[in-house]
Amino acid sequence: MPGVSDVNFMKIINELLKIIYPSVCLFCEAISDEPVCSKCVGKISYISEPRCKKCGKPVRSVQQEYCRDCREVEKVFECGRNLWLYRGGVSDSLYRFKYHNRRINRIFYAEELKKYYGDLIQQWQIEQIIPIPLHWRRKMQRGYNQAELIAKELGKVTGIPVNIRSLIRSKSTVRQKVLSVRERKNNLKGAFQSVHSEDLCGRVLLIDDIYTTGSTLNEAAKCLKNAGVRKVYFLTISIGQGI
Repeated sequence: MPGVSDVNFMKIINELLKIIYPSVCLFCEAISDEPVCSKCVGKISYISEPRCKKCGKPVRSVQQEYCRDCREVEKVFECGRNLWLYRGGVSDSLYRFKYHNRRINRIFYAEELKKYYGDLIQQWQIEQIIPIPLHWRRKMQRGYNQAELIAKELGKVTGIPVNIRSLIRSKSTVRQKVLSVRERKNNLKGAFQSVHSEDLCGRVLLIDDIYTTGSTLNEAAKCLKNAGVRKVYFLTISIGQGI
C-alpha cells in the first residue's frame, strides 16, 4: 500500500483480524478482550483447601487427608495438583480445546498453571515436563495431543525442558470416561512404554488435561519409574469432585 509503512500495515491487518475474528471468553465464548469474561470470572471454581494430599481432589474437611480413590488404590506418583473443578464452563472449554481445535486455549491454561503452581514446581525440583501421550491412531484422527500442547506452553513460561520422546502410548485403549473404576485400571495395563530412557531425568512433571480417578497418570508414573525416574508429580487443568 503506497505511503504505508510495514509496521502500520501490520497494525491495520491486526485490527481487521480482530473485527473478523474477535477474542472470546474461553469458558462461554462471549466476545471478550480478556481470556475470561466478567460473567465467568466468579463462576470458575479454582481448587483450594481442603484437598487430597495425593491427587489434589477436593475433600470434605481438613481432617480428611485423602480422597476415596487415593485411599482405595495405591498411587505410585508422589502427588499432583489441578486448576479447576470439571463442571460448567470448564468442561465446555476443555471439550472445545480437545475436540474442536481451540488450540489457542493452551496459552491461558499454561499461564494459569504457572501462576498458581509455579512455586510448587520449583519446590518439587522438576527437571523435565512430560505430557501424557495419545496413541498414534488417536493423535492422527484428532490432529494433535492436547496434553502435549499444554506441556510445551508450560515449558516456555517456566523454562523447563519438555520431553515428548521418552513416553509413548503403545496400546490403543477404550476411552476412559465410558468405563468403571475397575475397568479403567484394566484398560490401561501395558498402555504406556518408555523409549529413549537415556533422555529421562530424575524428577518429572506429567501433564494432562483432566484427572478423574488417576488411572492414566498412575500407569504413566509406573512406566517412568520402571525406566529409572525417581520422582513423578503431575498437574492437570481440571479434576472431578472428590469425597
